[in-house]
Amino acid sequence: MISFSGENAERVVPEIEGLNEFSGEVLHACEYKSGEKFTGKRVLVVGCGNSGMEVSLDLCNHNAKPSMVARSSIHVLPREILGKSTFELAMLMMKWLPLWLVDKILLILAWFILGNTENYGLKRPSTGPLELKNTQGKTPVLDVGALQKIRSGQIAVVPGIKRFSCGMAELVNGEKLEIDSVVLATGYRSNVPYWLQESEFFSKNGFPKAPFPHGWKGKDGLYAVGFTRRGLSGASSDAMKIAQDIGKVYKEDLKQKKQKVPTHRRCISQF
Repeated sequence: MISFSGENAERVVPEIEGLNEFSGEVLHACEYKSGEKFTGKRVLVVGCGNSGMEVSLDLCNHNAKPSMVARSSIHVLPREILGKSTFELAMLMMKWLPLWLVDKILLILAWFILGNTENYGLKRPSTGPLELKNTQGKTPVLDVGALQKIRSGQIAVVPGIKRFSCGMAELVNGEKLEIDSVVLATGYRSNVPYWLQESEFFSKNGFPKAPFPHGWKGKDGLYAVGFTRRGLSGASSDAMKIAQDIGKVYKEDLKQKKQKVPTHRRCISQF
């Protein structure tokens, strides 16, 4: 059996005090289609990852008034460096350099291109972007234009939320924002524990118990692709190993079948 549900199969909706009492529209980023219907409205985007940044930018482009909640630290990198995809450049450097050095180079280049993002309320983690992705599955943000809108004040960056009320959000710093709508860019999670009745392969958080790169195979022909927290490169690594393993099992089965086939001898009689 092969599982293709992935690590982002189910949306995460956080429990925030008063959210059920909020009178405006509340939707998750997976339900967001366009900022067109939010024109002129004050929208609170909860989350500052790639989804939060892109939703905020789209809202801004449709003349809405977005405020983005940046509760946790996040790495923001340019989408391209020297005309190349940032991740493509990172993968190229990792063929020759250790991960910690690649992280350092990326951060220096990001500082030259984007400036100090902490000046705009976007605090950087102490762990490098690639190391953070490998250890915690937290993907760095690739800026597609949101940072410029943040600099100009068209996207406001605000701290965490304490509670919601009828048409308002109270922040942890005591500030109160009057808002019309809320978009929850609060991420996704694996839903494997809900449907897989198994306790040896997967843990309760929906990820294989064995660390990468050993979490692709369970017992009795059970395989998993896309639970590495390493994006497409991790899924590709799993897929190749599974294909090789299936090929190996197939060859063994074929070999055993041939050994079980009785040998027939042809007898020729001459009279």
